Amino acid sequence: MITFRDIQIKFGNFHAIKNLNLQINEGEFFTFLGPSGCGKTTILRSLVGFITPSSGQIMLIDRDITHVPIEKRGISMVFQSYALFPTMNVYENIAFGMRVKKASKAEVDREVRDIAQKVDLKEEQLFKKVSELSGGQQQRVAIARALVLKPSILALDEPLSNLDAKLRVQLRNELKNLQKKFGITTIYVTHDQEEALTLSDRIAVFNNGIVEQVGTPQEVYNQSQTEFVCNFIGDINKIDPRTIQNSRLKEYIDPNKVAYIRNEKVSLLSLPDQDAVQMRGRIVDQEFYGLYSKYVIEVSGGGLLKTIEKESGLAHNKVGDEITIYIQSKDILQY
Repeated sequence: MITFRDIQIKFGNFHAIKNLNLQINEGEFFTFLGPSGCGKTTILRSLVGFITPSSGQIMLIDRDITHVPIEKRGISMVFQSYALFPTMNVYENIAFGMRVKKASKAEVDREVRDIAQKVDLKEEQLFKKVSELSGGQQQRVAIARALVLKPSILALDEPLSNLDAKLRVQLRNELKNLQKKFGITTIYVTHDQEEALTLSDRIAVFNNGIVEQVGTPQEVYNQSQTEFVCNFIGDINKIDPRTIQNSRLKEYIDPNKVAYIRNEKVSLLSLPDQDAVQMRGRIVDQEFYGLYSKYVIEVSGGGLLKTIEKESGLAHNKVGDEITIYIQSKDILQY
């Protein structure tokens, strides 16, 4: 549906986007993920029309929209700050775009009330000032204002970053449900790996103006294609060369490469895999999180490995315990 072809974006001598080629499918929840300043918001703004690429094409189905005015692209955007009008009530905020398009009063009223119901805004909230609403309610207003225009694409620029952690998780789930309900192609920008993994159909990981990997959350997490992606997504162990040399890991790891393993792939339970590598170690640190505990293990022969153990009530590992850990060779990432 959306195709970025050889897109470059420069600001003076600064190269914000370096030759981007990317395809986004219709109805997909697609996330641009990366650290601050990596180019993800820049490319989103170029799609919406706030920024014109220095070179290349942005295609929407078979239409070149690279130089098409913002209002003619059929794309709605929800900003990080929500950008609601403080002097208007909720109803007027949602109705604003339709009134600009000269829709009839009856049509405006019908569509505003319909979309408000779909995003769980109650009747009495429609006539409150936006300043009287909670952060979560304001976010629903911003989404309703975007969706009431029936766009072909919804662009969201870090819409949850101003909310507290508990509300962020709640609204993350609501966002995904809304996207499924409307079936709308959604482009989502975030630096939060957990958000990206839980929400997305596919993810593009940005780094310094280039895309390091595009894939499903499972592919990006378990088959990270570059060392940057491997380190940016989730918690991971960089395996100490001493740990490799003093165990059977050396049979599986190229000595000319750097090796990593996800924390949860280091097991404290015996694995059925005959080729699983066993190592002895001692717990030197523990952090309790309620549902699980994190351990730091000093491996016999040198090196530290972190692991996670679910709190089942059966295990009673503690700092100072001598234990056996297990690693499957297929879980090792090498670069």
